[in-house]
Amino acid sequence: MIPARERLIVALDVETEKEAKKLLDSLNGAVSMFKIGCQLFTAVGPRIVDVVHKKGGKVFLDLKYHDIPDTVARAGKEATRLGVFMFNVHSLGGMEMMKKCYEASFETAEKEGIQRPKILAVTLLTSITLDMLHSEIGIMSGDLESEVKRLATLSADAGLDGVVSSPQEIRAVREISSRDFLIVTPGVRPTGTQMDDQKRISIPKEAIKAGADYIVVGRPIIKADDPVKAAEEIIKEMEAI
Repeated sequence: MIPARERLIVALDVETEKEAKKLLDSLNGAVSMFKIGCQLFTAVGPRIVDVVHKKGGKVFLDLKYHDIPDTVARAGKEATRLGVFMFNVHSLGGMEMMKKCYEASFETAEKEGIQRPKILAVTLLTSITLDMLHSEIGIMSGDLESEVKRLATLSADAGLDGVVSSPQEIRAVREISSRDFLIVTPGVRPTGTQMDDQKRISIPKEAIKAGADYIVVGRPIIKADDPVKAAEEIIKEMEAI
């Protein structure tokens, strides 16, 4: 059983290293894992991972690798060397891409005597709606839940450790996966906060009750007047389940 405090991943969706350090300092002791996404990683570079580690935090590297298999395998190798706790790829990259990434990460960890990160596959972004899936992306068959289940199954068959899935598909993924298959859920918003650009959202306790292992929360914490208080309220909500 993962303690509630360790289930919360705070998204460091900020523009600068200075802003990230300020949040890390304020949340030190309250939160143990932080998500580094495309914006901060592009602005600061790989050293931002080391910044989080030096502050005592774990890193979820959220770069959603999606490229030809060899390129993603090489990226997975470097993510492993960074010492992140977990990173992700896009399941729509296909079986070969996911398998090669896993194999490269595993071989690198074994050869260099380091911990292999958990590797997750993104199923469908939480900003995707059914209409977008059909009319824009061009996947015409089925609904969102069916497509997420299909992609989650593909990810498990490729040997990955879990998936990133919206709150609405947690139960569906849990139905077709083993209990040690991780589910990391973005699109989590405490009661009374704005949806922002997320379309498929939930509140923290409902996500955990449905079967999520970790939840990712960004703006409701990092934009709060008191980030620690906002984080603690979410943790208490999860502890009360």
